[in-house]
Amino acid sequence: MAQSSIIPRIGFGTYRLKDQQVIDSVKSALELGYRHIDTAQVYDNEQPVGEGIRQSGVPRDEIFLTTKVWWDRFRHDDLIASLEESCRKLGVDRLDLALIHWPSPDDEVPMAEYIGALDAAREKGLTRHIGVSNFTMAHLDEAVSVPGGEHLITNQIEVHPFLANRRLVAHSQARGLEVTGYMPLAVGKVMNEPVLQQIADDHDATPAQIALAWVAAQGIAVIPSSTKPEHQRANLAALELTLSEDDMARIEHLDVGERIANPDFAPRWDT
Repeated sequence: MAQSSIIPRIGFGTYRLKDQQVIDSVKSALELGYRHIDTAQVYDNEQPVGEGIRQSGVPRDEIFLTTKVWWDRFRHDDLIASLEESCRKLGVDRLDLALIHWPSPDDEVPMAEYIGALDAAREKGLTRHIGVSNFTMAHLDEAVSVPGGEHLITNQIEVHPFLANRRLVAHSQARGLEVTGYMPLAVGKVMNEPVLQQIADDHDATPAQIALAWVAAQGIAVIPSSTKPEHQRANLAALELTLSEDDMARIEHLDVGERIANPDFAPRWDT
């Protein structure tokens, strides 16, 4: 089962970033000190992400590189082939973390098959670590029980002040998995939240920094995305903030279960 803090506390997310924009953004993030880069097969940007890594000049062994397998590649041999393709596109010998992006819609592919294939990819040397993303409590329980599931290290899920996802966070951590929180800024919505603004004023910070500090204070790795170096720098600095118990409690009251990533093939979420 997972050890503590395998995943860097903050990473750089590349969702929706394409072509030269993602090259420049990844290069900038790495130059500023990020060491965790998160992408996915379905983002269609693995090749430029790899180019950004190369242009940064940061040694490959200093970077924690994550990608995710899309659900149309879950059959055993195809999953392994997809990760070989990802490595080629990224220009690396192996990944640091390979995730199942979503549970198989309607359980079309048995979980034992795709978790087993993911672990086979790890044994083959295509990735150092394996994990899952968007898994519910029930999905997690099944995933850790099938062969290979004992090697899962994380569940990457949506976490921000408007969707604290407390039960799933606690369940993942109780299962020995680290939690990686995506969309920690709620796609920019945190910037206009009055409570976050008040707390930010108290800390001489921005609402975005307060949101990131709140997620990170729960032992969750965060992967914000920004194309602007000044925002990338500010996001890094957010991890140096220390929020009071009162700050934390006030932010927790903002949770209204507002889910942003909810495609039609999503599982039935825990409430």
